[in-house]
Amino acid sequence: MSHDHGHHKETFITKYIFSIDHKMIAKQYLISGLLMGIIGVALSLFFRMQIAWPEESFEVFKIFLGEKMAPGGVMRNDIYLALVTIHGTIMVFFVLTAGLSGTFSNLLIPLQIGARDMASGFMNMLSFWLFFVSCVVMIASLFVESGPASAGWTIYPPLSALEEAIPGSGMGMTLWLVSMAIFIASSLMGSLNYIVTVINLRTNGMTMTRLPLTVWAFFITAIIGVISFPVLFSAALLLIFDRSFGTSFYLSDIFIKGEVLHYQGGSPVLFEHLFWFLGHPEVYIVLLPALGITSEVIATNSRKPIFGYRAMIASIIAIAFLSTIVWGHHMFISGMNPFLGSVFTFTTLLIAIPSAVKAFNYITTLWKGNLQLNPGMLFSIGLVSTFITGGLTGIILGDSTLDINVHDTYFVVAHFHLVMGISALYGFFAGVYHWFPRMFGRMMNKTQGYIHFWVTAVCAYGVFFPMHFIGMAGLPRRYYTNSNFPLFDELADTNVLITMFALVGAAFQLVFFWNFFYSIFKGKKAPMNPWRSTTLEWTAPVEHIHGNWPGELPTVHRWPYDYSKPGHDEDFVPQTTPMKEGEVELHH
Repeated sequence: MSHDHGHHKETFITKYIFSIDHKMIAKQYLISGLLMGIIGVALSLFFRMQIAWPEESFEVFKIFLGEKMAPGGVMRNDIYLALVTIHGTIMVFFVLTAGLSGTFSNLLIPLQIGARDMASGFMNMLSFWLFFVSCVVMIASLFVESGPASAGWTIYPPLSALEEAIPGSGMGMTLWLVSMAIFIASSLMGSLNYIVTVINLRTNGMTMTRLPLTVWAFFITAIIGVISFPVLFSAALLLIFDRSFGTSFYLSDIFIKGEVLHYQGGSPVLFEHLFWFLGHPEVYIVLLPALGITSEVIATNSRKPIFGYRAMIASIIAIAFLSTIVWGHHMFISGMNPFLGSVFTFTTLLIAIPSAVKAFNYITTLWKGNLQLNPGMLFSIGLVSTFITGGLTGIILGDSTLDINVHDTYFVVAHFHLVMGISALYGFFAGVYHWFPRMFGRMMNKTQGYIHFWVTAVCAYGVFFPMHFIGMAGLPRRYYTNSNFPLFDELADTNVLITMFALVGAAFQLVFFWNFFYSIFKGKKAPMNPWRSTTLEWTAPVEHIHGNWPGELPTVHRWPYDYSKPGHDEDFVPQTTPMKEGEVELHH
C-alpha cells in the first residue's frame, strides 16, 4: 500500500499550519513552548527586580509594563501579584506541560513504537490549536483594563471568586479561567491520543517490555492527565458559577467594606481539594516526561544498557499512583484534622522510594560507563542533580509538623523550582539537544551547548539554593517588598544576589535560542544516527515523509538498550537487528 497519497499537493497551510503530521505538530508545540517560556521568564525577571530593589524606578518597566502598571517606572504592588500569577501559570502549564509533553510525546511516540502517525491526526492538530488559542487568551489577559489575574497561580477563592476583592479579580480572572478551560480540553485530547497510539499502533515485535522508557513515561503521564485534569476543569467551572451566577460553592460568610455579602454555606477549602487533586499529579505530569528523556539520553551516552529497566517502569507506575493520593500535603495549615495530616505525610514520604529508585538507577547506569559528555548528556546529569537536591527538601515539606514552620515561605519556592521547574527544564533542553537532528536534520553547535549548560547550571543553583535559607529565616513568598519588616532587613542582600543570578542565567538562554534557530537553517548536516542509538526513530529517514518509513514498517527483535553487548562488532545493536542464535535478551 502506498503512503504517498496527497504528498505532492501539500500547500503551505496544510504542511505548516493545519498539519496532521505528528513531527510537524511536535515542532509547533516546541516553538510555541519556547515563545511562552520567554514571556514566563521575562515576567519572573521583572518581579525579581522589584523584590531586590523595591520602589526603584526602572526604564525597562516603563517600556514593557507601561505607565499604567508601573507609573514612573515603579511597579504597582497589585501588578507584582499579577506577574507572579501569570508567570506561574505560563511556566507550569504552557511551557513545562504542553511545551515538554506536547513536543516530545508527539515526536517520539509514533517514531519509537514504529507507527506511521498518531491514532488520530485530526485530533492531534485540534489539540495543538486549542493549546495555541489558550496561550493567546492567557497573554491577552495581561492587557485587560481592570488588570491581569492576580490571585496566585493557585487562584484560591475568595480572592479569585469576588470581582471586588482585588483589581485583578475582574475580567483578567475570567480570561484566566477561559484560557485554562481551553487548555484542559487540548491536554485531554492529546493525552487520549497518546494512550490509544501506544496501546494500538505498536509495530511487529514491539511488546510493552520492549518500549523505550521515554514512551513509558509519556504513556503513564497521559494516563495521569486523563485522571486529574477533569478535576481542575470542574473546580474552574464551579468558580465561574460563583463569579458570574451567584452560587456559593466556595464562598461562605464574607464581609467587604463592612457589608455582608449574600453568600453562605460554601467553603474555599473545597476549592483547595479540587485544585490540588490536579496540582500534585501536575508536578509529575511535568516531571515524568523529563525523567523518561533522561533515561534515554543517559543510556545512549553512557554506551551501557539502562540499569534496572523493569524497576524503572515500576517506579514510573508507582510515582503515578502515589502522586494522585498525596494532594493534602499542600493543605497542612488549612485546618485539617491532624490524623488526616499524618495519612498524607505517610503517602507523601512513600513517593521517596520510587523516586530514589530512579535516581540510583541513573547513577548506576552512569557508573563506569563510556560517557559521551555532549550538551544533552550534561543536561541529563544536571537533572539527576536537581532531582536529588530538590527532592530532599520535599521530605521536610511532606512532614506535617515540619511543614508548618516553612509553609508559604521561600523554602517552598526553592523546593518546587528545583525539583520540578529546573529538573523539567533540564529534561526539555536534553531532549532538544538530543533529538534536534531527528527533527531538523542538522546538528546544534556543541560549544554553544556547553556554554549554555554551565552558565545555566551555576545560575539555577545560584537562584534557588539561597532561597532555602531566606525561607528558613521566615521570609514569606508573594510579598512585593520586605522593606516594611525590620526583621528581614539582613536578607535584602541575599535577594539582590538571587536576582543577579536570575538576570545572568536568563541572559545566557539567548545563547540557546541563537544556537537553536541558527542551527535549523545553517547547522552542520546530521548523519542518520548521530548518537549511534538503538531505538527506532533513528531508522526513519530524516526528510519529512508522510508515514515516517517508506515501504514496510520496521520489525522489532530486541529491547531498546543493547549497548556494548558482548558478541557484537558495534557498541550498539538497533532494535531492528534480529537476535543471533543463542543470544539472550537482557531486561533486568
